[in-house]
Amino acid sequence: MKSKYKTALIVGAGDGLSASVARAFAAAGMRIALAARTPGKLTALAKELDACAIECDASDRAQVAKMFAQADEFFGAPPEVVVYNPSFRVRGSIVDVDADAVAKALSVSAYGGFLVAQLAAQRMVPRGSGAILFTGASASIKGYPLSAAFAMGKFALRGLAQSIARELAPKGVHVAHFVIDGGIRGPRHVELPDAPDSTLDPDAIARNYLNVLQQDRSAWTWEIELRPWVEKF
Repeated sequence: MKSKYKTALIVGAGDGLSASVARAFAAAGMRIALAARTPGKLTALAKELDACAIECDASDRAQVAKMFAQADEFFGAPPEVVVYNPSFRVRGSIVDVDADAVAKALSVSAYGGFLVAQLAAQRMVPRGSGAILFTGASASIKGYPLSAAFAMGKFALRGLAQSIARELAPKGVHVAHFVIDGGIRGPRHVELPDAPDSTLDPDAIARNYLNVLQQDRSAWTWEIELRPWVEKF
């Protein structure tokens, strides 16, 4: 499947879902820029995909601006697709969870999404095209015990996506939010022999990101939920 988009900036890149998304996009003919707080971990993936690796803390406004400037230079034009993948978890009871850690979680999961979306929109709206994709989680729609910070951040990110999807769709910019409702297969979520397909395959998730990008504008979706067939909802 060849993408109608030619370039993508993936923010919060690593070796999990974001790597699968980057590979899927590259296989569809897109040039890729990868951004992370520690770009050294992206060396192998960047080499594999002939991508550039950019250092960026997405919760820092100046760093986000610098990231977009570097991506613009690498592509020779603003990125046509921007994916926001970062999040920060802190677990603890509401009685004694560290307030500073909660502030950081909100800054990374939600405020960073706003900063990235704002600069992406500033580039896409004048052009009348583009796509902004957000990675959500079960916590985007369900607040679990001992996870107030993550729920607040993911609820906020979903609210951001819904709001700007309604604002930007009439201007030609496709905004979509992905509720990843289950554990993603990887080192932290190993598939058990007696429970096949009980975790989400990151490559399968990535194909859904690509499918959403291919939607005709007469039938755009702003949100898609993905879960293993055994996941309760």
